[in-house]
Amino acid sequence: MEAKAQARYVRVTPMKARRVVNEIRGKRVEDALDLLEFAPQAVARDVLKIVESAVANARYAADQASERFDEDDLKIVEAYVDEGPTMKRIQPRAQGRANRILKRTSHITVVVGDEQKGA
Repeated sequence: MEAKAQARYVRVTPMKARRVVNEIRGKRVEDALDLLEFAPQAVARDVLKIVESAVANARYAADQASERFDEDDLKIVEAYVDEGPTMKRIQPRAQGRANRILKRTSHITVVVGDEQKGA
């Protein structure tokens, strides 16, 4: 059984988020949660919450389908980061000029599933 969790409009650049998401892709959920808990990147907290949400969604789906649920059997099947809308801001510069500041956002998606079916 697969379950998905998604966080949209996360205020972090997609490049920074991909560094963290690439580390957990394909790992068992338990290992990914340990890795994310101690990762120094700030976005690791957001990704941790998304993985926990995906596990909770899998637990709920298993309960609804009256299937057996074991969190130890779950692994991260898919994890990817898409670019969200960019907020454009202006910073004043010398002699009446202006620089554009791009505040990027990300859409982070994590899909968890059974190890037996995924392998």
